[in-house]
Amino acid sequence: MALYDVPAPAKINLFLHVVGRRADGYHFLQTAFRFVDLNDYLSFIPRDDGRICRAYSTLVDVDPEQDLVVRAARALQQATGTRKGVDISCVKNIPSGAGMGGGSSDAATTLIALNRLWSLGLSRQALMDIALPLGADVPVFVFGQAAFAQGVGEQLQAIALPERDYVIIRPPQFISTAEIFTSKDLTRDEEPITMTFFADWQERFWQAEGNVSLFGKNNLEAVAFGLYPNLLKLKNNLHDSGISARMTGSGSCLFVECRKTENKREATICQNKILQISSKEHHAGSAANSDDSLVKQTWVCSGLQNHPLRYWID
Repeated sequence: MALYDVPAPAKINLFLHVVGRRADGYHFLQTAFRFVDLNDYLSFIPRDDGRICRAYSTLVDVDPEQDLVVRAARALQQATGTRKGVDISCVKNIPSGAGMGGGSSDAATTLIALNRLWSLGLSRQALMDIALPLGADVPVFVFGQAAFAQGVGEQLQAIALPERDYVIIRPPQFISTAEIFTSKDLTRDEEPITMTFFADWQERFWQAEGNVSLFGKNNLEAVAFGLYPNLLKLKNNLHDSGISARMTGSGSCLFVECRKTENKREATICQNKILQISSKEHHAGSAANSDDSLVKQTWVCSGLQNHPLRYWID
């Protein structure tokens, strides 16, 4: 049996607060993760020789030995002692260096899919334990639900979120997560909140008809904007046009939350407005002999309450 076109969804951080730092340099975070229906797709063909091979990947600039997909498969092999192998193919749609968790999601989908393909029968918690050393964001994709996260991102509580559509805006910049978290300019003392406080805010504001306000802030924005001024310029241009955008994760992607409407109509209107703003800025830049573009790509996505593979784990 082989598994083809298995989805690995992107995530956005609805807010992201840095509330402290451990002695080993890891940061204490509070955030709300939400999956969106922008997916990478992976295929898994079993092997009997125990080898883990990356048969194909559109992520051509990453050495196979450093690919999180390969590392996840080997971590699962090592944890279970299985002698089974696999050929893995990956078609990338989620951009790298964008704060959308593409690599982490691919790793989680690999763990979930191989748990099924190899008939390992591991529990969700067991897979999450294998996931954490691969990266702080990997466990939430195995967790499988929209989540309030604390610690370094591994303490997860399921949260119910209202239906929303999103416009995802991809600038041309690739941002290294390490570059952001090691910056001396990063604020690391945001006041912690409780899950109850977040839930109460959600009840009062998100559930209000037509309200699309976002809770809190993203503490990583200020650092990213200082390093990449065009990101700040993009956010300000959107704000001046009445569009409230927020960076997800360590960037560089921004997102705009919209009411859920038939055929994603409201989000599509917003996307068209963003593209018009980008086009005007590009033409103005061309007139000034500048090749800088503020927007490389946009997507209209739906927010998901559950990971598409949530029920692949017993």
